[in-house]
Amino acid sequence: MMNKSAILLLSSIGITSIGSWIYFIALNLMIFNETGSAAAVGLLYIIRPAAALLTTFWCGSLVDRVQKKRLMFWLTLLQSLLVTGVGILSDTLWISYLFVFLLQMCSSILQPAGMSFTALLIPGDKLHRFNAIRSLLDSGAFLVGPAIAGLLLMNGSAVTAIFINSVALLVSAMFILVISFKERPDASDMQSKSFSIKTDLMSDWKSTLQFRQTDRQMWGVYFLFTLFIVLQTAVDSLEVAFAKDALLLTDTQYGLLVSCAGAGMIIGAAINVAGAAKWSTSVLIGTGSLMTAAGYLIFAASTDFFVACAGVSLLGAALAFANTGFLTRIQKRVPVEYMGRISSFFHFVEALLVITVTAAFAWSASQFPIRLTVLSGVFVMVLITGYLSFMLFKGKELLKRHDQMTKHFKIINIFTTKSTK
Repeated sequence: MMNKSAILLLSSIGITSIGSWIYFIALNLMIFNETGSAAAVGLLYIIRPAAALLTTFWCGSLVDRVQKKRLMFWLTLLQSLLVTGVGILSDTLWISYLFVFLLQMCSSILQPAGMSFTALLIPGDKLHRFNAIRSLLDSGAFLVGPAIAGLLLMNGSAVTAIFINSVALLVSAMFILVISFKERPDASDMQSKSFSIKTDLMSDWKSTLQFRQTDRQMWGVYFLFTLFIVLQTAVDSLEVAFAKDALLLTDTQYGLLVSCAGAGMIIGAAINVAGAAKWSTSVLIGTGSLMTAAGYLIFAASTDFFVACAGVSLLGAALAFANTGFLTRIQKRVPVEYMGRISSFFHFVEALLVITVTAAFAWSASQFPIRLTVLSGVFVMVLITGYLSFMLFKGKELLKRHDQMTKHFKIINIFTTKSTK
């Protein structure tokens, strides 16, 4: 049974997720209507990783030094104001891009802040169920958000839909504000001492890199899952072109294909909620990531519409398990006082790789058959998820044996040194 604070946080997340889809679709349409250029719309997809690169290398230090609830409230409120600005100044393209960039910077800070705040607010034994419900809300938003956006665009304009998202963010901020939670006073020391980029930021990066010695398995899982996310993004960037050029789908069939992926997400998330207490995070991450890769493989190797639908349905359902397990594992294994820095470090790596790998995939698709490019990416994804599963199911035991052997040799070395003396 969820308490009031958990329900408020989930409500805030759900409203934000639905609003984000409305905003995403409306913004794309607004930019295209203003410019008539596909390149102008494509620039929106570059802004997100660019903003992440300029934010994630320092925002973890901020998150770990301030009160998370207060930070989340003000950032969400700022997002609401920025979205309003996008709607009001929609005629000025460069201002729209600037506001979108600032919005993405806020999102890059909110991600580690939300992860840390959830770990503080929700008891460890409730995290799995909380994240499972969150995954269900995100999956539902994937279908509900575009549907609401479509209705708004049928009866109004893209700017109206953007204003609706501004209101949604404002409501989300109010939900965060009324959450009953008092963070320890010592969790925020930014006001009591100055922060030096040269010393404190470098020290934070060193402590983040040194943390891998404390929990090497967690570090390895985080890195491999980051690679998994990068490959998903790169393959997804070619999804429309693959569906049109390789599968020869019509617009209606492509719409049904996306709906199958959304339905798979909802089914997977619902099953995950029902069995939240039955599966460990290792099972969720290992099995979920492998089955997601299998779904991508079915999609990439498909030659007709129905097989492609089966593939995206499988990957949608499995991804709900993988994401829930991963988020829960990080929130349980990483100390909250380091969570902002560690998650921001990996988000920085993810943003850098997304730009590089997606560009490489785009170039490859222009030089070689698109099916070959997609299959190559999926094959690498299968290898990564296979090794990730091995690390989760077998690597823990091997790591324990390695640590025992290391300790044994250290003891032998001590006695050998003493006897030599």
